[in-house]
Amino acid sequence: MDVELIEIQEFLAKHPPFEQLPDEVLEQLPRQCVVRYLRRGSAFPPSDDQAAHLYILRRGAIELRDAGDELVGKLAEGDLFSEVCLGDDAKRALRGATLEDTLLYSLTCEQFKRLRSTHTEFADYFDHSSTKRLRKALDAFTESATTTGGLMTVTARDLLHRKPIMASPSISIREAAGIMSAERVAALLLMEGEQLSGIITDRDLRNRCIATGLSTERPVSEIMTAEISTVDADALGFEALLQMTRLNVHHLPVVDGEQLLGMLSTSDFMRFQSTSGVYIVGDIHKAESLAALEAISAKVPELQVQLINSGATGGHVGQAVSAITDAITKRLIELAEAELGPPPVPYAWLVGGSQARREQTSHSDQDNALLIADSMSQDDDRYFRQLATRVNDGLNACGYIYCPGEVMAKTAQWRQPLAVWQQYFEHWIQRPDPKALMLASVFFDLRALHDPAGLFDGLHEHVLELSRDNRIFIAYMAANALKHRPPLGFFRKFVLIHGGDHDRTFDIKHRGTVPIIDLARVYALSSGLTPINTVERLEAAAETAALTHDGGANLIDAFELINTLRIRHQASQLRNGEKADNFLAPEQLSPLERGHLKDAFLLIDRMQETLGQRYQAGRFG
Repeated sequence: MDVELIEIQEFLAKHPPFEQLPDEVLEQLPRQCVVRYLRRGSAFPPSDDQAAHLYILRRGAIELRDAGDELVGKLAEGDLFSEVCLGDDAKRALRGATLEDTLLYSLTCEQFKRLRSTHTEFADYFDHSSTKRLRKALDAFTESATTTGGLMTVTARDLLHRKPIMASPSISIREAAGIMSAERVAALLLMEGEQLSGIITDRDLRNRCIATGLSTERPVSEIMTAEISTVDADALGFEALLQMTRLNVHHLPVVDGEQLLGMLSTSDFMRFQSTSGVYIVGDIHKAESLAALEAISAKVPELQVQLINSGATGGHVGQAVSAITDAITKRLIELAEAELGPPPVPYAWLVGGSQARREQTSHSDQDNALLIADSMSQDDDRYFRQLATRVNDGLNACGYIYCPGEVMAKTAQWRQPLAVWQQYFEHWIQRPDPKALMLASVFFDLRALHDPAGLFDGLHEHVLELSRDNRIFIAYMAANALKHRPPLGFFRKFVLIHGGDHDRTFDIKHRGTVPIIDLARVYALSSGLTPINTVERLEAAAETAALTHDGGANLIDAFELINTLRIRHQASQLRNGEKADNFLAPEQLSPLERGHLKDAFLLIDRMQETLGQRYQAGRFG
């Protein structure tokens, strides 16, 4: 094969969907290609082509216009123009011109048709829309995990290994203990007819009966846990594990609709080579010192790598890592209260940003605040200042560095009674100045982590009511959401950083995931929706007029794909002993991954334009 044909083969092998073709096909393909050179200003498709072709842009630039002479897009290196071969009459009418000297490879539509008919993966690229390609890419990520089987490929139903052991809540504690001993189980499900009414564990027998001197002849219902979380039988095993991690429980009933199928325990997960997240949380709750918590938190980067190796998506990693951060924070609060004594008045520890959304990666910086009952006195602040300082300093020692903007509970401004917090939000919503918009990414994504008195619920409802009814505030938020744009130029080329430590990279967090987080926040606030997690916000918004079902599903897929590429990039750095960051170089990705990422960025750009037009966001930027 001569040099020119080798060059064509190498080029095609690097670009989707040709890299899906077998090597023997790629070797023959260059001989079928026609090479065309067009000078700047030439018509496209070339007017002298006798038949319709698929065109592959090797070098140069082409602009495309519709029948009304409206500019609809541009083609750059690696882009395809296949519309004339795919039977779309509207797109067949597209015409254009070269913006600079351009080199093309072309295949006749007949040759293109033969490739599609004999190579399924190649055909799928053209048969699926860009949004369907995103969904397929996500599926491929989980399927290509380095470990086989595991919790990403089994359901909660699959993990069950025995029928549920059940009893009536009216039996005595002694009888319940006898059943558990005979069946060799550490937990017993208590049923009233077909309804699950409670659960009792070995720990309950120790702590609620033996330790308190309660008679074993009392009904077991007196020591059972009545508020029980369950998991659907068809949920992934990984999702069940995350739920147990978040709740810090060791037993989880599995249901199929109203039917109880059985119960998962931590021992069921030990049969799989999977993440130890649930055990890490258990260790956190037993930790008696800051030094112990520091040692446990040092395992979080390794956990992130294990999760990615097991096929987890960015969303799964965020849930697992956030559950560990929650557990560390709660334990620091408990240790602080044990040292300082009980709080003088009720309070809530609030977390913001990625922790509130349950989208953290290992050792993010901390964003938190204290909401205190209005009954607090001036002297009470001394207690809460000491508590906040202990928790913030403890989080920093555990790797969750101090917030650069000092959005932390130990900062007096963010340690206030309920009435002051209400004033804060009323000011931000009614007078949305630049500072208010800057704080929006933290304080409009708040979650109560420790709130025994339920102080946050009323504040959250008040904030949603104010924001939903204030169109000007939403317009400002929409304008703010358009400031983070995807790093994609008009020629579908990545816009990269030039110079400095991150030369030839782009920030996949602030230019990829943050734009979707911002969009989801606007949708949620404009409709008064309660979810904080980005995916949950998009799902809820898709049930309102704020967002279509397709728009919500597509943004969720784009978010998961971008976030998964980001987490995989960080896992690779952690495996190499490097500090994880968000700066991704395009050459780190395969050609197919780059194509999927461009699809995701284009989707974000379209959704941002739609939001901007709806709220005339340009007036408020």
